Amino acid sequence: MYTAESFNERVRCMGFVPSNRVAEIETFKVMDLLKRAKQLDVAGFDVVHMEAGEPDFSTAAPIAEAAKKAIDSAAIQYTPAAGIPELREQISLWYQSKYGLEIAPERIIVTTGASSALLMIFALLTDAGQTFMMADPGYPCNRQFLRFLEAKAQLVPVTAESNLQLTSELVEEHWQEDTAGVLLASPANPTGTVVPEAQLRAISEQVKQSGGSLIVDELYHGLTYEQDVPSVLEIDNSAFVVNSFSKYFGMTGWRLGWLVAPEEAAPELEKLAQNLMISPHTVSQYAALAAFKPETLEILEQRKEQFRLRRDLLVGGLRSLGFELPITPEGAFYVYAGAKHLTDDTFDYCWRLLEEDHIATTPGKDFGHYRSNEFIRFSYTTGLDRIQVALDRLEQRIHG
Repeated sequence: MYTAESFNERVRCMGFVPSNRVAEIETFKVMDLLKRAKQLDVAGFDVVHMEAGEPDFSTAAPIAEAAKKAIDSAAIQYTPAAGIPELREQISLWYQSKYGLEIAPERIIVTTGASSALLMIFALLTDAGQTFMMADPGYPCNRQFLRFLEAKAQLVPVTAESNLQLTSELVEEHWQEDTAGVLLASPANPTGTVVPEAQLRAISEQVKQSGGSLIVDELYHGLTYEQDVPSVLEIDNSAFVVNSFSKYFGMTGWRLGWLVAPEEAAPELEKLAQNLMISPHTVSQYAALAAFKPETLEILEQRKEQFRLRRDLLVGGLRSLGFELPITPEGAFYVYAGAKHLTDDTFDYCWRLLEEDHIATTPGKDFGHYRSNEFIRFSYTTGLDRIQVALDRLEQRIHG
C-alpha cells in the first residue's frame, strides 16, 4: 500500500523532485472523496453519492447509437484539431436556435472537455505573473490551470448580497495592474447561482474599460429551473465562452467540450489545440452530432425536470436541518450549504459523513478560501429516493 511517506522515500531514492508548479498545484479534493466512496461501494457499503458533478442518467440513446454507427463506419482517425466541420456547424446552429445568435463555425473550437478549452484560453490571455479575477467560491481547477501557466488566480470573496457572483463594482474595486481579465460562471459551480443580464452587461463594460478580457463558463446552460439565462455573446461578441457536452447533454465520460472565441483569436487557439490535443476524441464528436436531435433534446428536457424536483427536495430538507441557504440555487445541480451550526471544519466533517454515515459530499475547502470551512457542496445528481436516504441519515447524525 502506498502512503505519502513511502512515496516520498521512493522519490528520495530516485532523486526525483517535482517542479514548483506541480508541487504547488492542490489536489482536487472531490476526486479523493470519490475514490474512497468507490472503495466503500466495492466493500459492500450503501453509499449515497452526492460528491461529483456527474449526472446519474445514462447517455441518451440517440447519442449512444450515433457512436456505434461511427465505430462501425471505421472512420476512427484523427480529426482536424478544431473538430469535425459537421459538429462545429451544428454548434453554430445551436447558438442560432437557442439564443438567436449568428456565430460562425470558424469561431468554434471543439475540445477535449471544457477543461482543455479553459486551459487554452488562459494560455492565450495570460503571461507569467499575471492574474485572472474570479469568484471565491468557484470551480477549483480554474486556479490550478493558472498556476500551471505560471499565472495566478485572483480570488474575490462573494456573498449572498451579490448572489454569490462577481459584480461590476467588485471587478472595479479589485482590479489590479497585473489583472488580465475576469472569469465568470453562470450558472456557477458550486453555488448554482447566475449572473443577471444587467449585471453581465455591466461587468462586460467594466472589463473593457479596464483593458482586460472576459471569459464566461456556460457549462450549465440548459440547466436553469425558473428561467433561461442569456449567453454573454448576446451582450459582448468579444467575450470568450466555454461550454461542454458533459452537463446538460449528460456526456461526462465522453470528454468533449467547446469554446467560442473572437474571430481574430480562433487561429491562435487552433494552434494551441494542434499542439496540446492533436484532435478531440473522434467517436465522441460523431456521437455529439446526435445531441442536438429533437428526440435527444426531449429526453434532456425530461431529465432537467427531474433535476428541478431533486433540487427542491434537497434544498427544503437541508433548510429544515439548519443548513444556511440564503439563496435557492437557480441552475446547475449543486447546493452550497453553510454548516457552521455543525462544525468549524467541513473538510473533516465530510470525511466523517463518508466513513460513518456513507454520504459522499464535497467540503467547501475545494472551492476557495472565503468561509470555506463552513460550507459543504451537495450534488443532486442522484435520484429522489437516494436524496431522501441522505437527508434521513443527516437527521439521525444531527438529532440522534
